[in-house]
Amino acid sequence: MTTRARKYRVVIAYDGTGYSGWQYQDNALGIQQVVEEALAYLEGAPVRIFGSSRTDAGVHARGFVGHFHLTKPIPPKNLVRALNSRLPESVRILKAAYAKAEFDARLSAKGKEYRYQLYQADILPPHLAPYWTFCHRPLDLAAMREAAAHFVGTHDFLSFAANPNRELETTVRTIFSFEVRKAGHRYTFIVRGDGFLYKQVRSMVGFLISVGKGNEKPAAVKELLDGHPPRTARVETAPARGLFLQKVFY
Repeated sequence: MTTRARKYRVVIAYDGTGYSGWQYQDNALGIQQVVEEALAYLEGAPVRIFGSSRTDAGVHARGFVGHFHLTKPIPPKNLVRALNSRLPESVRILKAAYAKAEFDARLSAKGKEYRYQLYQADILPPHLAPYWTFCHRPLDLAAMREAAAHFVGTHDFLSFAANPNRELETTVRTIFSFEVRKAGHRYTFIVRGDGFLYKQVRSMVGFLISVGKGNEKPAAVKELLDGHPPRTARVETAPARGLFLQKVFY
């Protein structure tokens, strides 16, 4: 990197179907690799993009944030067009701007909003299948809302996280809000927090679905949070395809 390099900040949307997640991997295609290849074409040299978070295989994003440096003097508006012309249709740069030197897509984040989409009916329309999880059983909306309210606040989420195969300083996280909305056959789970553990959102939603089906009581959320036992099969992980990283807050 030279002294002429400029730091950029971009907002990215992607369809995670068929990708191994955001993170670069040696044996699978991650979205980070696809974006870096487009950046390298413009720069004429390798470029590393740093993302606001990791997303799992099959998870989507509407507001993922990344930062990187370029030595080529490309105005942000032109950069959006140039990158999108090189990217597959499943990945789009929505916005670009110059970033301050101290900005870091991950470390500067104050919180994130995830949305999970569930379709409850006898049949799932095929065009919704890549983006909506299907449930044929009726769900108790009031019970799920009551259960979701127990997640709000600062708790130890050990019972609602999968093992990331790496050491964690803490499993304590703060949930700012957790809504469950219904419109016809469509349920949307909207959760905002300061950060999330590996598969935490999908685990929380999976448990709310169990509550909605009547398999668990709403108070069971508080029981697990207060006792924070290690995760068991009692906490199911909702499928990846229904999850979207909606927004990152700075």
